[in-house]
Amino acid sequence: MDIGIHHVKTINLFGFNLYITESMVNVWLIGIVLIIIALIIRKKIMNPKKIPAGAQNVIEWIVETLDNFTVTTMGESGRKFASFYGCMFIFILVSNLSGLLVGPNFNNGTFGFGFLRPPTADASVTFALAMITFFMIQGYGIKVKGVGKWAKGLTEPLWPMTPLNIIGELANPVSLSFRLFGNILGGTIIMTLYYNLPWYALIGIPAALHGYFDVFAGVLQAFIFVMLSMTFVSSAME
Repeated sequence: MDIGIHHVKTINLFGFNLYITESMVNVWLIGIVLIIIALIIRKKIMNPKKIPAGAQNVIEWIVETLDNFTVTTMGESGRKFASFYGCMFIFILVSNLSGLLVGPNFNNGTFGFGFLRPPTADASVTFALAMITFFMIQGYGIKVKGVGKWAKGLTEPLWPMTPLNIIGELANPVSLSFRLFGNILGGTIIMTLYYNLPWYALIGIPAALHGYFDVFAGVLQAFIFVMLSMTFVSSAME
């Protein structure tokens, strides 16, 4: 039984050790797969039909759904964020669901195959995603309001509240990252514990557990992460 984040390789760079972890490799694999799929889809719909059918119909439905969700959450002015948050949702969703897939595993330098460890079960991955949202909140807040009005917002409603407002801003990426990380890691731990039960306890039941901890929780947490990110950014731009 092993739920740790395995070390794949160490690279010495200018006297510092750069550690390549299993989570990093899985992120790269997911990114490469999504890019390949995107290029294939792009090739298939280079000349779109007026009456969509097949793959074009599915892609148009996905794009319209993401556009409508973005507008519903952020308002009409937030439509420009649809492509970005659509990509983020798909990446987090596939990362959450990757625990259902078989792929390369690394254990103390030993290469093998087994169920992938979801990269979102690593706090460093979820925190990196949350920091994107944090910088977007501050960046678009300054862009829309200007530095003066943005800074004044940290002192409202009364200037003694400034430290609490700053702590609240810094807490956003922490809460975002830990919510996603905790839920996905919790499911990973439970499934690992379950697979270490005797064989007769595994008949039929893992499918239901995967359906809840991987599929249901994975879709829900991807949705919550993106929705909260949209809400934070749109609030900063008001």
